[in-house]
Amino acid sequence: MPSLSVVLATYNEEKNLPDCLKSVRGITDEIVVVDGGSKDKTVDVAKKYGARVIITTNPSIFHINKQKAIDIATKDWILQLDGDERVTPELKKEILDVLDKKPETNGYWMPRKNWFLGRFLMKGGQYPDYTLRLYRKGKGRLPQMSVHEQAIVEGNVEYLKNPLLHIAYPSFSGYLTRLDRYTNLIASELRVNKVGYSPIISVKYMLFLPLWWFFLTYFRHKGFMDSWQGLIFSFFSALRFPIAYIKFIKKINEN
Repeated sequence: MPSLSVVLATYNEEKNLPDCLKSVRGITDEIVVVDGGSKDKTVDVAKKYGARVIITTNPSIFHINKQKAIDIATKDWILQLDGDERVTPELKKEILDVLDKKPETNGYWMPRKNWFLGRFLMKGGQYPDYTLRLYRKGKGRLPQMSVHEQAIVEGNVEYLKNPLLHIAYPSFSGYLTRLDRYTNLIASELRVNKVGYSPIISVKYMLFLPLWWFFLTYFRHKGFMDSWQGLIFSFFSALRFPIAYIKFIKKINEN
């Protein structure tokens, strides 16, 4: 049976990490955690569950630390997780079933369910939310360029059926904290990409993109079927465009 490394990049994940690591019991031969200098007990929790822990800095593009964990892993396959994700028993069984059955396959996309303020979002373009997290050692890597990037895997890639659970936003305050971090990153990307400043670009980010995103998620992809959580998600995720653009303009003016 091929061996499996579970790899994570963490920062202040003391509350999330126990359930994450419990969920991979029985399928992992190695746990590698690259921690960005957590201020809580994340490192102690990781070590309690037998993880090999490397402590480093916490870069704004956290995929840098994820790639460090991938590089350190030693087993045949890599399963890359975040601290707020859970592997269900059904997904565990499916992972074990596929690892040694298809030697021509180097990676697997898996569907993901995102928890938002008391429910899993099943509409609004939020499910199945495929993510490429399982791949052979040496065949997959992260570009480390963007906050929402996927792994790049050489060769044949297939799809799993059972979902990964993402307990992303149990509270609204936590959602706003992450929204602030994401919009900071988007603002930095706008600057790197030299988006520029003009009335047309301002209208695009302040009006067109948020209206387009809200229509897309709430109406076209039926986010309204996710009750009030669907409305809140569509509204605030649409706001990331003007928020990031305002931060971008502020950085230009500061210079």
